[in-house]
Amino acid sequence: MPVQLLPETPSQTAGPYVHIGLALEAAGNPPREQEIWNDMAKPGAPGEHIVLIGSVYDGNGHLIRDSFLEFWQADHEGRYNSDYNQENAFNGFGRTATTDSGEWTLNTIKPGTVRNAAGVPMAAHINVALFARGINIHLQTRLYFDDEAQANAIDPVLNLIEQPQRRETLIAKRCEVDGKLAYRFDIRVQGEAETVFFDF
Repeated sequence: MPVQLLPETPSQTAGPYVHIGLALEAAGNPPREQEIWNDMAKPGAPGEHIVLIGSVYDGNGHLIRDSFLEFWQADHEGRYNSDYNQENAFNGFGRTATTDSGEWTLNTIKPGTVRNAAGVPMAAHINVALFARGINIHLQTRLYFDDEAQANAIDPVLNLIEQPQRRETLIAKRCEVDGKLAYRFDIRVQGEAETVFFDF
């Protein structure tokens, strides 16, 4: 009997209702009781507390005001913890979204050094997934820190990017927000200075 293949169903993008389903506060709705959101580190969590901020831009340079982002990272000692619990002082997974102002924020700690499968140390980094209208499959990238230049220079993943100027699209810039240590990381989906995305 011949194999009968099913036809592919139409793909769907993440928007324009991504905030209503996944980012209730950003949509102006009360959050769910058990919401995974943008406070990955509580005040008592060990490590250097930081604020991440950024915007997401489309290929025309316009702000994408309803994008949704997810973050995974190691703790300050370079360990990943898959045991998400809102009672934890630190969780290595968080979510945020751009608002009407066009910015997203995330409160976390600076991650420690992680080794890859071959045992090679990687520079401090945070993994980022971006969902937005018009994107059929979420985009994956990494956020590195500009004050880790020595580690960045030998990071095995950054060095997979052949053009040095393209590596700069993954480097968050140190700044200050309300007296707190912060890093700005803008994502450009297309066009000039397009962020490097990975096919993991």
